[in-house]
Amino acid sequence: MTDRPLTLMAVHAHPDDEATGTGGILARYAAEGIRTVLVTCTDGGCGDGPGGVKPGDPGHDPAAVALMRRQELKESCDVLKISDLEMLDYADSGMAGWPSNTAPGSFWQTPVEKGAARLAELMRHYRPDVVVTYDENGFYGHPDHIQANRITMAALEMTTLTPKVYWTTMPRSLMQRFGETMRELQDMPEPDPAEAAAMAEIGLPDDEITTWVDTTAFSDQKFDALAAHASQGENIFFLKMGKEKFGEWMGMETFVRVKDTTAAPVPENDLFAGLR
Repeated sequence: MTDRPLTLMAVHAHPDDEATGTGGILARYAAEGIRTVLVTCTDGGCGDGPGGVKPGDPGHDPAAVALMRRQELKESCDVLKISDLEMLDYADSGMAGWPSNTAPGSFWQTPVEKGAARLAELMRHYRPDVVVTYDENGFYGHPDHIQANRITMAALEMTTLTPKVYWTTMPRSLMQRFGETMRELQDMPEPDPAEAAAMAEIGLPDDEITTWVDTTAFSDQKFDALAAHASQGENIFFLKMGKEKFGEWMGMETFVRVKDTTAAPVPENDLFAGLR
């Protein structure tokens, strides 16, 4: 036994990602006395600017957007009671196919070994017991999410310190029902067949999900953390649900366990199963 607290490290691509897929666990484990460390890889400069101005449009200033989003991220961390925030501050690469993908200094253009070496330093410092990031496709194919997975897995190889590693996911049964609900809330038409097929591949069949963490009691915190990213509100469609429905839909966070040294049986309902 040591005096070092159990530690969770979540590695995310942009400001606001921390709240969407892991806001519940960050709030829950902080409340349980676990040290929560958030690593945000990019500056979020490809987000919306003041007044909703889009990247590439006149008046969009990536540096100003990044500064604004840094403050919003700190507010989100306060809401979720995150112990430590680390920002790698790579330039946001934007969505797949955007010109910013190839910009010098963008996260997508950063050699994996260089990003991994920086992250490995943080892992050696914090010695996380659990690390959470995206799957190999970045959940939905975003370049920065994919790169976050790559540098995280490479950093874990460099350090070999972490007992348990997880990738975020969603059960496909929920994804289907969630899509139907959002179309009803926003009066949206049915997606075209190609879009529907692509959406059907997001997430995993329920029986392939190893870890189901109930964070219902922290849904309000998760909602408020998302709301802290006010400049991106147009893109955060979860906020359109309102708190009550948000709590119904977003109260369970799900993961795939990709590394484990504890022999804790799956399915499990606690990322720290076998560690306490």
